Amino acid sequence: MIISQFNTFFYHEGSMIGYNALSNEFIILELELFELYQAAIAEKKISELNDIHPGFYKHIKDKGFIINKNTDEIQSVKKLVASIDQNDKIYELIINPTMNCNFKCWYCYETHIKDSKMSSSIIENVILFIKSILENNNLKQFHLSWFGGEPLLYYDKTILPILEKIYPLIKLKGIEFSSNFTTNGLLVNQKILTDCNLFGVNHFQITLDGHRERHNKVRFVNKERGSYDEIINNIKLILKNKINVTVRLNISEETLNGKITEIIKDFSDLTSQQRKLLNFSFHKVWQEEKNIENEMSKIIDEFKINKLSTQTIDEVDHVRNSCYADKKNQATINYNGEVFKCTARDFKSENKEGILQDNGSILWNEKYYQRMNAKFKNQPCIECKILPICNGSCSQLSIESKNEEYCIHDFDEDKKTMVVKNIFLNALN
Repeated sequence: MIISQFNTFFYHEGSMIGYNALSNEFIILELELFELYQAAIAEKKISELNDIHPGFYKHIKDKGFIINKNTDEIQSVKKLVASIDQNDKIYELIINPTMNCNFKCWYCYETHIKDSKMSSSIIENVILFIKSILENNNLKQFHLSWFGGEPLLYYDKTILPILEKIYPLIKLKGIEFSSNFTTNGLLVNQKILTDCNLFGVNHFQITLDGHRERHNKVRFVNKERGSYDEIINNIKLILKNKINVTVRLNISEETLNGKITEIIKDFSDLTSQQRKLLNFSFHKVWQEEKNIENEMSKIIDEFKINKLSTQTIDEVDHVRNSCYADKKNQATINYNGEVFKCTARDFKSENKEGILQDNGSILWNEKYYQRMNAKFKNQPCIECKILPICNGSCSQLSIESKNEEYCIHDFDEDKKTMVVKNIFLNALN
């Protein structure tokens, strides 16, 4: 027997916490047991643990911390990833009704295109494409996301007609359906929310850029009209309609200095049921060069103390909850019929990975096939202890690295351990 490549240990409240990223199992060890484990490793006598402490030996074997020496763990990870990314029981479709937006946030990577909208022919092609997806007899779940631009700018002209056409077909086939909006939240109203409950929309992601003063400097309709209070009221309206909300908090140095914890007070009037529907997701804006992770962690703790659910991107299992763009059964259709995979980059025509055809099919190009074969090419990922949860970040980063070695955790083992520790602490809450 040998130890697994994917073990991480850290100290917590008088015990050693162990995590195996492949089995996705935590163990809690008394310090004496951990010392016994370390001694067996140092003396290369793992199997002799079975003679000394058979119960402990069986426990760490069952949890995947020790394995047969002939086990190919990397191949096991590849099989796990393939079972998820090639799963034809699930389809995830993202639609950009427009690339226009009613805000002009300084950090936005997208090019906003005035008057960009889906033509009636492209709307019809989208409906045909969805119908073709539904013909897959293996399909069990269909998820539809609305992105952009600000998708609600064309709610009546694009979104509602598509939902009205496809939702009855989905229900008829007995396919599990979910849908969400990524929106700035300003245009939300009761009419839209009533439709959401009629047509299976069950989630909104809405961004805040700090508390009122800071947010209104970044996200405003015009210089005289901010958006913070209207968005807060709309979030509460969504919750009252029993629809889930993820509030994405974009964090920069300015945000941290802008009374961000005051946001907690603005949600203090929520009922316990509404709190269960609300989650705060913390994201450092990509332009922020300073190390603000410690300050972010303190802010997150404040939200948790006040019984508000939180999450950071590092707490996500990126294999078992892999990025949508890594999946075979996924597409992002832009307003003009161009098709992409990743939504975290600019939707320039030269970056498209396919074209939506008049018959409702997608004609993929070479960029698509390059993406689908991008995984497991980075040697530091192959050697990493958290590969089974990190997944080498994503196919987009793999493509952009152009055969240069990379690590989203800066090759820092302490940062990787902190990722595991945060998963453990989050599970305790």
